[in-house]
Amino acid sequence: MNECIQVRAPGQGLQEITALIKDCVSRANLREGLCTVFLQHTSASLIIQENADPSACRDLESWLCRLVPESDPIYTHTHEGPDDMPSHIKAALTCSHLSIPIVSGRLGLGTWQGIFLWEHRHRGGNRSLLVHIGE
Repeated sequence: MNECIQVRAPGQGLQEITALIKDCVSRANLREGLCTVFLQHTSASLIIQENADPSACRDLESWLCRLVPESDPIYTHTHEGPDDMPSHIKAALTCSHLSIPIVSGRLGLGTWQGIFLWEHRHRGGNRSLLVHIGE
């Protein structure tokens, strides 16, 4: 089963999308298999991260922003603003796809794991995710 999901990213930061992916798995009605989520963008990314304590996500966001600062004078790809090139670097350092096992009809995530869309641009926008579920 293949499905395209649109997610509205309001702006820079982590947005949990676990429920959207769980819904896809439920519609697929598959007991055992693999769920692959692919993000069709170069200025956002996907991660699996702790979803119980929001401070874990805030700390991760702060750390990556310190690692990849905006307005660095070495950037030449800047025509879309000071967050343009940093968003591409952040996406390159993280992931554009995730693969999660399906076990007994459910995502095989751990107790505190959630799936997050990580928007790296300030203005955000609509993001397209391809979800493939198969045996």
